Amino acid sequence: MGQSNNVTEFFLLGLTQDPMGQKALFVMFLLLYLMTIMGNLLIVVTVIASPSLGSPMYFFLACLSFLDTVYSTAISPKLIIDLLCDKKVISFTACLSQLFIEHLFGGTEIVILVVMAYDRYVAICKPLHYLTIMNRRVCITLLVFAWIGGFTHSLIQILFVYNLPFCGPNVIDHFMCDMSPLLELACTDTYFIGLTLIANGGAMCIVVFILLIVSYIIILNSLKTHTQEGRRKALSTCSSHITVVVCFFVPCIFMYARPVYNFSTDKFITVFYTVVTPLLNPLIYTLRNSEMKNSMEKLWCKMPNTNRIVLSCYTIH
Repeated sequence: MGQSNNVTEFFLLGLTQDPMGQKALFVMFLLLYLMTIMGNLLIVVTVIASPSLGSPMYFFLACLSFLDTVYSTAISPKLIIDLLCDKKVISFTACLSQLFIEHLFGGTEIVILVVMAYDRYVAICKPLHYLTIMNRRVCITLLVFAWIGGFTHSLIQILFVYNLPFCGPNVIDHFMCDMSPLLELACTDTYFIGLTLIANGGAMCIVVFILLIVSYIIILNSLKTHTQEGRRKALSTCSSHITVVVCFFVPCIFMYARPVYNFSTDKFITVFYTVVTPLLNPLIYTLRNSEMKNSMEKLWCKMPNTNRIVLSCYTIH
């Protein structure tokens, strides 16, 4: 535990103190979480089970869905259970574990989204060399690089918090452990640490977001030389990617690219990128992708009747 630290647990205030509001949120978040898990695992299973989805794009899409599954599981179950509890308690160790997993998978997802943009750039701008450039070895290397990037980002967060002195206040005005609420509880000046974290998290989000938008502008500009059918297919794929990028990065930039200070809207913005965005990803990618929908329909035909309801929720004819 960190230096001069006599805090062994934290009390979370959660989203609301209203008992009726908590029950309504419990039902809503439970349904959202179940849909998130089913939708993302469905994509992973479909990509693994479908030989027609063997391209790098679907490999990285399956990786993104796996990341969203674990990312959501690190946050949503605790949030859902706490909505039924009067006292929302989390131990110091569990708090750090949640913080580590959140930033590990969130940081890895940022790199994966960059990799997916690069994959689309090669596929659209250099189609004849696509399979040569994006071969299996390159895909595995990029995936390993994404994990290393996410791990490094998360490790920096944990080391800062672990070495902070917590000597009294232990009430977190949030539903989860995150950097800003924890820094406000530390019994020391955290101004420099706050700036470092902005550079580590916020600046990274801003730079990557700008690079992604510029890359998609380049990709869309190159479509002028493609056939109408080629443009339609590329636009459908890129629009899905851009939607996911905007939904993920805009809230993250607001949360992490600013001085350490808690706003009243923070908890609800956090809900969006921790609970809603992991659910949007499978919906966005399946609704706009005919190959994915066709593969899901084939998988649907092979499944027992009891499992078909889950798949039909994500398959639009």
